[in-house]
Amino acid sequence: MENHDLSRRTLLKGGGAALAELTVLRVTGLAQAFGDPGDEVIPWLDQPAPNPIPENVGNLLKWEALDSWLTPTNNFFSVNHYGQPGGLDESTWRVGIAGLVAHPQSLTLADLKARERREVDFTLECSGNTGTGLDFFIGGIGNARWAGAQLAPLLEEAGILEQGTEVVFWGADSGTVTIRDNSGIVIGGKTGTVQPDSDGGLDLTITEQFARSMSVHEALNRDNLLCYEMNGERLPPSHGFPVRLIAPGWYGVANVKWLTRIEVVDHRYAGRFMARDYVTIREEQRDSQTVWTFATVSHDRLKSAPAKVTRRQNRYAIMGAAWGAPIAAVEVQIDDGPWTAARLESPAPIASADVQIDDGLWGATRLEGHAPQRKRSRGYTWRFWTFEWGAPASGEHKIRSRAFDVDGNVQPAPDDPFLASKRTYWESNGQITRRVSIH
Repeated sequence: MENHDLSRRTLLKGGGAALAELTVLRVTGLAQAFGDPGDEVIPWLDQPAPNPIPENVGNLLKWEALDSWLTPTNNFFSVNHYGQPGGLDESTWRVGIAGLVAHPQSLTLADLKARERREVDFTLECSGNTGTGLDFFIGGIGNARWAGAQLAPLLEEAGILEQGTEVVFWGADSGTVTIRDNSGIVIGGKTGTVQPDSDGGLDLTITEQFARSMSVHEALNRDNLLCYEMNGERLPPSHGFPVRLIAPGWYGVANVKWLTRIEVVDHRYAGRFMARDYVTIREEQRDSQTVWTFATVSHDRLKSAPAKVTRRQNRYAIMGAAWGAPIAAVEVQIDDGPWTAARLESPAPIASADVQIDDGLWGATRLEGHAPQRKRSRGYTWRFWTFEWGAPASGEHKIRSRAFDVDGNVQPAPDDPFLASKRTYWESNGQITRRVSIH
C-alpha cells in the first residue's frame, strides 16, 4: 500500500480523535449519500466500452445509477467461465464433504436449511474489475445480504484429519481447457486428447471442473457460508443456485457457485483458476536483478471509486463508494488540487447484537422489534461517501478518490511500484480517475 505520510500519521495518532481531525467521520443518515431524487446526474465523459462477452459477464454496475446500499438481485453483476450449468434440482442436489475427513458427509439443501441460518452483508467484487486492459469492465461489483449455513461447523463435524491442509470447493460447471505449457505431458488418458506442439511436446485438452481452494485455517473462518439465499430470496441460478460458497473478504472467483463437493486434501490445489488463470504476475527489480513473481488471486484489496456527480440549483456534489477493508476515511482530489476529506456516510444499521454464553463463541441474537437474527458484517461491505463540490468552473474536470482503512493503509496511486510492477489486470486497486464536463 502507498504510505501517504501526512494522512497516515493523522490516522494513527489517536483513533476517533485523529479521524475527527481529518473531518471525515461526520456521520449522517445513509440516505443522504444518494441526494434528492430531483438532483440531476451529470454523466461521466469516460464511459465504459460495450460489453463484448454478455454470455459470460452480465449486469455490470452503472455507477451513475447507484442508488441503494444493497444491490437489487436482478441488477447484481455475474460472471461465469463455463456457462451456467443446467439440471440442478433443489430436491436432488447434494454437497459432499469428503477427502481427509473422519466422517464424510452428503448434505441436502434441507439439511443446510435445518441448521442455524446466518446472514452476512458482503460487497462482492470481481478481481478483474477496473483492471487495465478491460475497458468495458468497471462495474463488476455489488453488495448483497447473503444467507445460509456456516461452513466451519460442518467441517468440524466431518472431522478434518491432521494431514489435511487445504479445502477444495468444486462447482458443477465445467469446460474444455487446453494445457500448452507443461513439458511433462505424455498421454491424454481416457477422456483427454493430445496434439503435438511446435516444440516437440504435447498439448493436452481436457474437460475441467471449476474449483478453487483455501487453507483449512481460512476455510474455518466463522463468516464463511454455504449460501442458499441472496437479499432475502432464493439464490438465483446465475448466482449459484442451489448453493454457493460465500467467503467474505475474498474476490469473487473464490466464492464458488453451483457447489457440489468440498474436499479436504494434503496439498495446494493447482487447477486452472488457481495456478494458470487468476494469477497476478509481477516483474520486479531486486538488487539489479529481474525477478518474476506469481500469486494466486485471493483476498480483497482496499479500493474506492467516484460513482456520480450531481447538480442541484447550480451546486454540485460527488458521491462514491469505498470497500475492500473496514473503511476509516476517504479523500477526493479535483484535477491536480489538494486531497480533501469527503464525508463518510454511516453504514447501514445492523438489527442484531452479539452475545456470549460463558466463554463460548460470540453469536448473533435477535433484537426486539427488528429483523430475524443475522451475522454482523465486520467491515465486509462498501461505505458510501459524499463530497460537496460547490460551484466549480465550467469545463472538463478530473475527479479521483482514495480510501483509508482502519489500520492506516491508503489506496495506492496508479504509479505505486507495487501496482506498476503488475503484468496482469487482476487485483487492480489503484486510485480511479473519472472525467466530467461542467457547463
